[in-house]
Amino acid sequence: MPEFPETISTLTAYFLIFISMATSFITSAFGIGGGAILLGLLAVKLPPIALLPIHGIVQIGSNLGRTIIFFKDIKKDTLIPFTVGTIIGSIIGGSIFIQIDEWLLQLSISLFILWSVYGKIPIIRSKQITIGGVFSGFLTMFFGASGTLVAGMVKTLNLEPVRHLATHSALMSIQHLIKVVVFGFVGFAYSEYFLLIFLMIISGFVGTVLGKKILVKYGSKYFKLILHSVLTLIALYLLSNAIIMSKALDNIIFFV
Repeated sequence: MPEFPETISTLTAYFLIFISMATSFITSAFGIGGGAILLGLLAVKLPPIALLPIHGIVQIGSNLGRTIIFFKDIKKDTLIPFTVGTIIGSIIGGSIFIQIDEWLLQLSISLFILWSVYGKIPIIRSKQITIGGVFSGFLTMFFGASGTLVAGMVKTLNLEPVRHLATHSALMSIQHLIKVVVFGFVGFAYSEYFLLIFLMIISGFVGTVLGKKILVKYGSKYFKLILHSVLTLIALYLLSNAIIMSKALDNIIFFV
């Protein structure tokens, strides 16, 4: 019988399963935001080496659900150039990822979340889809939640809302799939987390369906404020944790 990994408690596992559903609901109802929240919470609860591989495979389930539901609305001529670019970027990023220290990974993710909230994500134009795939594919190997960057690129295509959501979901499904494969090649063992991943994918799909059935029309004025506040708190926690870990490492090196 599959079991939850020994590195996390049963309570934590059920919390992550619920969070997968909640963040998929957020993305489906509001268009974006769930992936970044999920990344931040996974960074708090999971071992760093498991963070991005599991985030990637769960996000496949979440985005694939939307891709299937809105398949006919996808702008399909974007798929091949984006896939080619993502493969190149992910391979380059994956070769560097395995050399990153635990504290540096948490520091990088915290700064990326703060940048996505308060900074200006560069816009990649529709004529630069392959380049966009390379850039976002490289970044997703370190930060996981490249959805904001890809959404900015899709926005320049000037699609209707449903086609925008469908195309963005398809591109993110491709990118997360490639990321998961690359992490497998560099040695991450998904089998240990099989039960957790399976249940998070199922709950994520449920969240996607609920998000489309319960279309959020009211409260969007406050949603961005709440979203930014939650992401900021998560980022600050990761930042403080990274600083503590780096100082502990310095003390060990000094002692040696």
